[in-house]
Amino acid sequence: MEAKSIAMERPEQDKPHTSPTGKRSNLLEHSELIAALVSGLIILVAWILENSMTTGWWISLHLAAFIIGGYAKAKEGILETINNKELNVEMLMVIAAIGAAAIGYWTEGAILIFIFALSGALETYTMNKSSREISSLMEMQPEEAIRVKNGQKELVSVSDLHTGDYIFIRASERIPADGKIVKGATSVDESAITGESVPVTKANNHDVFAGTIALDGSITVQVTKPASETLFQKIIQLVQDAQDEKSPSQLFIERFEGIYVKIVLAVVAAMMVLPSMLFGWSISESIYRAMILLVVASPCALVASIMPATLSAISQSAKKGVLFKGGVHLESLDSMNAVAFDKTGTLTNGKPAVTDLLILPGEDRHYIMDVVAAMESESTHPLAQAITEHAGPNVSTVPVQQVKTVSGNGITAMVNHVKWEIGKASFVGKEKAFHFQNGAAQRLASEGKTVIFVKADNRIVALYALKDTIREDTKETIHALKQQGIHTIMLTGDNEETAKAIAEEAGVDHFIAECLPGEKADHIKHLRQQYGQVAMVGDGINDAPALAAADAGIAMGEGTDVALETADIVLMKNELPKITNAMTLSSRMNKVVKQNIIFSLAVIVVLIASNFTQILDMPLGVIGHEGSTILVILNGLRLLQ
Repeated sequence: MEAKSIAMERPEQDKPHTSPTGKRSNLLEHSELIAALVSGLIILVAWILENSMTTGWWISLHLAAFIIGGYAKAKEGILETINNKELNVEMLMVIAAIGAAAIGYWTEGAILIFIFALSGALETYTMNKSSREISSLMEMQPEEAIRVKNGQKELVSVSDLHTGDYIFIRASERIPADGKIVKGATSVDESAITGESVPVTKANNHDVFAGTIALDGSITVQVTKPASETLFQKIIQLVQDAQDEKSPSQLFIERFEGIYVKIVLAVVAAMMVLPSMLFGWSISESIYRAMILLVVASPCALVASIMPATLSAISQSAKKGVLFKGGVHLESLDSMNAVAFDKTGTLTNGKPAVTDLLILPGEDRHYIMDVVAAMESESTHPLAQAITEHAGPNVSTVPVQQVKTVSGNGITAMVNHVKWEIGKASFVGKEKAFHFQNGAAQRLASEGKTVIFVKADNRIVALYALKDTIREDTKETIHALKQQGIHTIMLTGDNEETAKAIAEEAGVDHFIAECLPGEKADHIKHLRQQYGQVAMVGDGINDAPALAAADAGIAMGEGTDVALETADIVLMKNELPKITNAMTLSSRMNKVVKQNIIFSLAVIVVLIASNFTQILDMPLGVIGHEGSTILVILNGLRLLQ
């Protein structure tokens, strides 16, 4: 990208990225679902019009259903077989369907294809989530930066920045690269990195990170890391690494798949030959029995044992305000032994609120509140907004003049010829601040609160204490989890003192403070070693690696897009108690799935045994096979209630 004059164009800080790969994935996902639905519709039409059409047309419709519904999975199965040199379930389903059609049971074969194609479309949807999650992370990082070179400002691509370059960031802009401030001061919103809701004051020699926001002051930063090595990029890499890890259940299924297919096909092949040699069966009888075995041994009932129950539970859960991004997450939630919570925006409301207001004895409380609200209304700082909201709507009009914001420190103004100052201790005078109300500031700070002083005519007249307050339902949720024997942990980027105060108020079992994104993910891995299955609840970009690393990632519905994309489960209404409700539903679903699996396997065993003893014929085999499928589907649909 060519450098251009800064006067010509303002940088687009949040220009979205487009991903051709993501678009192709979405097209594949939609095409597979459409193909499955069209296949099912064709089967339905053929069944309804069976008695009013010729055999040729009837067979043609079933062939169309076979081709449309089975093309994607057949292609996938063939390619995987060639690449891995090992048969898979896709091939078994295709062979079973063709085998059913070969002995005249077209409808049964087409239904097998339809069910498998539908499950394949849902599988593709789940696999595509990974690329979409990474795309969401990338959209949060600026693409362009203002580089200062030889006293001139030029707009360049972030990828063109090098270590040692100087970049200029204006107020309210995202910082495009990791670096160190060399000029200016500002309050920086680092919630994207640390999760801390209160902005951090930054000045000369302070480090800043890509993806954070300079709130109220312009700064010049010397780049210390290339774009590919920023902390933000590390967050993206952590999400990718965590998602690439396969669960033990998934690994077991992959190993079982090849073994199951080989056993079934080997037995079918043997049954075409051995019975005629050992028991005197005719060749036609042996082939007939082999085809019945291929149909009744197909995993159609096993697939139906899980998917309808899972979809029913997911649908019911969505009505209750909890969105699951796949059945595997709903299944695993029941086995959680510990739940880790982010603090800001999860256990707390995510923004500071005034908790204490101390007024110097003899001063007019209402007048001080009116003056402070009038001054702070001139600022967009989160602390200023919290103080203004605390004053309420009935604030008297106070003539405020010469309002001046001192970046990173506070605000001054003239009110009725008296100079007023609002800010931190070093701004109003540390000694006076320390002695105000017998050292009340130290006590409030020890409770994890941010202290703001009000100074009028060289006297400190008031003190505001602010804190990110606990959600109303936090304590209820923590108590309910403890009742179920689940250990609770709080992970936060806050300092030890603030974290301890919040943890005690929330009632969590223990907390881990001063966590950067990478450290949160590491702590989740350690917790998994200690407790086994661990869930993570969060809402910010900084929580994404931990959400991905956990056995179950749970995002707050009002959280960032990255958290919502990365998480396995979303609390759509931001109601923490829904976590325990979802765990109960997970337990119910797992019981239904176990019932279905045991029942369907029992039916398959009985049908196979009956076929070997020549008791079973094809119509009864189809009835037993499809009947068991219908029964497990109906059992799964009970979860809709």
